[in-house]
Amino acid sequence: MGLEQTAPAPWREVSPGDWSNWKWQLANRLNTVADFDAFIDLTPSEKTALSVQGLFRVDITPYFASLIDPHDPNCPIRRQVLPTEQELLQDPAVMVDSLNEESHSPVRGLVHRYPDRVLMLVTTQCASYCRFCTRSRIVGDPHENFGQVDFEAQIDYIERTPQIRDVLLSGGDPLVLSDRVLGGLLERLNAIPHVEIVRINTRVPVFLPQRVTEELIATLRRFQPMWLNLHINHPKELTPELEAAIARLADAGIVLGCQSVLMAGVNDCPNVMLDLVHRLVRNRVRPYYLYQCDLVVGAAHFRTPVAKGVEIIEALRGHTSGYTIPTFVVDMPEGGGKVPVQPNYLISMSDERVVLRNYEGFISAYSQPADYRPHNPEECAHCRAQARPGNQQGVFGLLRGRARSIRPADWETTHRRERPDGS
Repeated sequence: MGLEQTAPAPWREVSPGDWSNWKWQLANRLNTVADFDAFIDLTPSEKTALSVQGLFRVDITPYFASLIDPHDPNCPIRRQVLPTEQELLQDPAVMVDSLNEESHSPVRGLVHRYPDRVLMLVTTQCASYCRFCTRSRIVGDPHENFGQVDFEAQIDYIERTPQIRDVLLSGGDPLVLSDRVLGGLLERLNAIPHVEIVRINTRVPVFLPQRVTEELIATLRRFQPMWLNLHINHPKELTPELEAAIARLADAGIVLGCQSVLMAGVNDCPNVMLDLVHRLVRNRVRPYYLYQCDLVVGAAHFRTPVAKGVEIIEALRGHTSGYTIPTFVVDMPEGGGKVPVQPNYLISMSDERVVLRNYEGFISAYSQPADYRPHNPEECAHCRAQARPGNQQGVFGLLRGRARSIRPADWETTHRRERPDGS
């Protein structure tokens, strides 16, 4: 079960064995006004939101609740998991399925948006529930959960689709599954010849570091290469307990990354993000993505201007090592996928030179080669072997000359002009 931990106040009467038991933590989650009133100075806004019927699910592990500043309503831990009346505000920009995942699902719970990889939703349950959850339309709802019938359909689709080389397990949170169920899914996926990589997206170690048991480590260690992306949004989440859990995962050879969500009042400060990425790499976690907050119902108050994310990357680039800098992305509404948005370091370009600027504002010209022999994909064995199937060539296809344009479905109709003779 891992090292036993002494429970902090107000859980002093809980035995170290129970506090360190992840199943005890799940069974004793907090979700009512009475639960939180016992140790937090709840604001009227929080009390109102906790009492509203039909609001997105509230459940917080005692461990994570113990990290909340009980006297500060702006505590970054508190803002992520305790609801406020702001969730009730109407925002015309938000959508139920903001990433249009349902239209990219060939079978229930499997999202196939990109050519060579799929998102496999294996549960709708989490250890605790983030107020900015992208999938709040289904997450936390026991009636929307996935089961063996769904798993069989998902795996069957992956087996029948040879271009899929990368499977990402998500949900909900895959690590709330039992070791037996999780291990069974990983075994099935690893038996598919064309699946090269299996990844897991999880926030469980943040909410519940007690879940990273020797049994879980043994399960994950069996399936290599194993990539695990944590969701850590603020330095305050990197407690000694989480750092110990991360160390157990890293020592087992699991490749660790971090996906953070940019949120107003939580981490929209360049120095907070600098502290976070430095602490991540010290713990052998590679900052991977910094997400613009999605257009999710109830999360409008977390959204920042996209310019804030660009500002943060500007503050990191050049001021710290390149491998500590995440890629700032906007997951496009309507299902367009992730788009990197970065500061512009390219000032101008000609056939002879490229004019660049650095993080200090230093501007220099890089000379283009005069005798470059362009790569010929027709003579390249790798290009022939990696010919992309279907119609998902995108802009890359234009560069290769496989198409001359990309047009919206109704482009021809919109631009058709009748001649005087009616033709």
